[in-house]
Amino acid sequence: MPPCPRKDIIDPDVVGIYHCVSRCVRRALLCGLDALTGQCFDHRKDWLEQATARLAALFAIDVLDFCVLSNHIHHVLRNRPDIVEKWSDEEVVRRWWQICPKRKEPDGSPSEMTEAELQMQLSDKGLVQELRGRLSSISWFMKILKEPVAKRANLEDEVTGFFWDGRFRSIRLLDSAAVLACSIYVDLNMIRAGQAKTPEDSRYTSAWHRIQ
Repeated sequence: MPPCPRKDIIDPDVVGIYHCVSRCVRRALLCGLDALTGQCFDHRKDWLEQATARLAALFAIDVLDFCVLSNHIHHVLRNRPDIVEKWSDEEVVRRWWQICPKRKEPDGSPSEMTEAELQMQLSDKGLVQELRGRLSSISWFMKILKEPVAKRANLEDEVTGFFWDGRFRSIRLLDSAAVLACSIYVDLNMIRAGQAKTPEDSRYTSAWHRIQ
């Protein structure tokens, strides 16, 4: 049976909690130790962890749990359209600029937005409303999280092509029992995969951060 369309799973106008999973292409260990070449790509887990924290501070999305393994990632996300609706137009525009800046500094960080650039975007009410929707969108969060990592990894490997095995998969968690069960599964996933022995050893998980 083909997967259910994303639009039938995620309601962008209602607060919901979703378990999102993305796998590396062919389930290759592109974020871990490659047994064939002996190369270790654990540093890409840092990229994903840092990007998750940065985007969580900019989007109207709560990151409830996450786990970054050698060949796939888990995120438990809650969209917050109720919060983004309270943001002013200026805050919406400035937040999106930090996520997708039109100009960047030499180190890759967003350049400061000029007053002219701010006013130009604020004058386009349709654009502002579109950006407001993106800022509480699970799909946009996952896109902005995954795409730069794929490009950076391909550049590092001097290759082109897919890094992720298609779009992320998601399932809505309908009650507190489902959220608890899923959170436990995500927190212990590194142990299940044989990449850690205890939650205290499970680096690159939300469980590890809570323990710290």
